[in-house]
Amino acid sequence: MSKTIGVLGCGWLGQPLAQSLVLKGHQVKGSTTSTDKFKVLENLGISPYHIKLTEEKVEGNITSFLQELEVLIVNIPPGLRKTGNGSFIKRIEMLLRHVEDSKIDNVLFVSSTSVYGAVEGDITEETNPNPITNSGKQLAQIEKLLLANKRFDTTIIRFGGLIGPNRHPINHLAGRTGLTNGCELINLIHLDDCILMIETILNEAYWGSIFNGVYPYHPTKKDYYTREAEKRGLDAPQFIKTEQTIFKKTIKSHLFYVKSHQLLTTIVS
Repeated sequence: MSKTIGVLGCGWLGQPLAQSLVLKGHQVKGSTTSTDKFKVLENLGISPYHIKLTEEKVEGNITSFLQELEVLIVNIPPGLRKTGNGSFIKRIEMLLRHVEDSKIDNVLFVSSTSVYGAVEGDITEETNPNPITNSGKQLAQIEKLLLANKRFDTTIIRFGGLIGPNRHPINHLAGRTGLTNGCELINLIHLDDCILMIETILNEAYWGSIFNGVYPYHPTKKDYYTREAEKRGLDAPQFIKTEQTIFKKTIKSHLFYVKSHQLLTTIVS
């Protein structure tokens, strides 16, 4: 069934997601912080809006953007590495003031597995978060804020490390030496799988839920990145042995196992 969907944040993930939703027959509004991107979005069938969240206000015509939306997908990275000690929580709180005044029924918030922080072992959606980074701590608080809001139903999707076109860790690991995390396990997901998982949530109306988004393939970083370097003709990164206790965690995704016959295998192709 066709829906009117808003994608707040048409970046590396948001733009191809919005494009895929348009191709599936949905009416899609997409936000960007740069008006230079309007023509690109329009050519993809996406109605473009200039929206920017700050800690004091929401810049742009947020009321028009939210009008008539049935689903809002919030896909904005915290960006705390660039803003230092800025508050992503306050920016989302500013957004929520407008969402609460709209007729939106469902919100999908793109979060991160960084909320699990120092938790080790097999991690499922039932595992309690224990974030250690500023970004992870703020994401965990925002998740609670959204799930507690009774005005709309929220689903959280916690993606692992994102890979895809023009984005892969091997591009900055190639040729490096003295790396000490070779025995840790990878918890990655490809862009195509991110999109398919989000579309599955929309199609199946999986609201009021939390899902991990990690492909079920967890070799060590040393093995995985060595193979990825060889595939690309790059110098393999060099990992050193360490006497320290190895930090290992395997993030499991319920949605991957339930819908495994539909999902892609791009991480190992």
